[in-house]
Amino acid sequence: MSIINLFKTLKPFQLKNLLVLFIAGFFFWISVSILLPTLPTYIKSVGANVQQVGQVMGCFAIGLLLSRTLMGRFADRHSRKLVLLIGSFVVAVAPICYIYFNSIAELMAVRAFHGISIAAFTIGYSALVVDLSPIHNRGEAIGYMNLAVPTGMAAGPAIGSYIVNSVGYAPLFLASASSGCLALLLAAQIQERKLKSVYIEDLPPSIRVSRNFWQLINSPALNVPTVILSLVGLLFGTIVAFLPLYVEELNIDFNLGLFYTVVAISSFSVRIFVGKASDRYGRGLFITLSLLCYVVSMTLLSVANSPAIFLLVAVAEGFGRGLLIPIMLTLISDRSYDNERGRVFALCLGGFDVGLALAGPILGIVLAAIGYRQLFSFASVLAIFALLFFMTKSNKNLNSSLRFAVGQERDLHAVS
Repeated sequence: MSIINLFKTLKPFQLKNLLVLFIAGFFFWISVSILLPTLPTYIKSVGANVQQVGQVMGCFAIGLLLSRTLMGRFADRHSRKLVLLIGSFVVAVAPICYIYFNSIAELMAVRAFHGISIAAFTIGYSALVVDLSPIHNRGEAIGYMNLAVPTGMAAGPAIGSYIVNSVGYAPLFLASASSGCLALLLAAQIQERKLKSVYIEDLPPSIRVSRNFWQLINSPALNVPTVILSLVGLLFGTIVAFLPLYVEELNIDFNLGLFYTVVAISSFSVRIFVGKASDRYGRGLFITLSLLCYVVSMTLLSVANSPAIFLLVAVAEGFGRGLLIPIMLTLISDRSYDNERGRVFALCLGGFDVGLALAGPILGIVLAAIGYRQLFSFASVLAIFALLFFMTKSNKNLNSSLRFAVGQERDLHAVS
């Protein structure tokens, strides 16, 4: 089914809200990604050393961690839209704070506050997309709606690098805030349906009790995606915190805005097809391919010495991200019920937050001890471990996990 045919299956209410939601997501991710190639160098410019840069960048995930569960519970019990609005508000306000609060301690606090934006926005966005999508084409719909991420991130880093090189950091933060304001205005236009209650007698015999947060944590169906996302969060956090400084140390004439733009274009190109393909061939195959891409990208970073290799890293990173995020969200949706989906997203995406939080401060210590190339070699080992863990633990037993990971077995944990 093409995107046009998918749209034809949607009711006007669904189509209108999905389109507004997509555009809001586009501006949200522009606001966030404008700062990707520029914020580490800004932090360094106000007097931070390498470890302090890692600590400030890592505080972003602290805000994520502290707010994910709360936002997930609120989205389930009250309103997906309000959670989306909270994320949009924070992404509009936080960039201005970087201008006025620029000691290391203040930057850590601002960065943590900024992290709330992604915690709230991604939960609200993902839950609304699932609520509005036809169940039989869920993977395809999620795949298309997640194109807002690479589309916004294709423009943001290039804009950010251009602004900093042309007029400096203050206009950079103003541009990020302006894009956040547009996301907020659009998010306010979205209409959501009242959540339907799920009654105990409507659930299958295997699950007659509404699962609380600790039951969700102990569920094998959910803790494997959580572990995988935590490892990927470590890899992503390593790139965000240390890639700009790595390029600077190598003294390579390379525009990091171009790196993030290539990542976004690669991510976009694969997301167009992967959602529909996962509905047909299963989720496991594409998660395996994504983790292979992360192995390649981290290995290439450990030997990078030219712009050409950094561009290859960007392509591999983009493919990995474009495959992993929409398919993992779909897998998590398959394994959860409507009335717990906000909490499930909070739990599993919280794994990513943990990895992101640890990457800056902990790997900053590793970096100080062994250097950039060895750091990325260590990251490639983490990527290999993530791949092996998924291939052996993703389904009911070892044999079904191996078969699921190569697209030869259905997801035995799926409930919807």
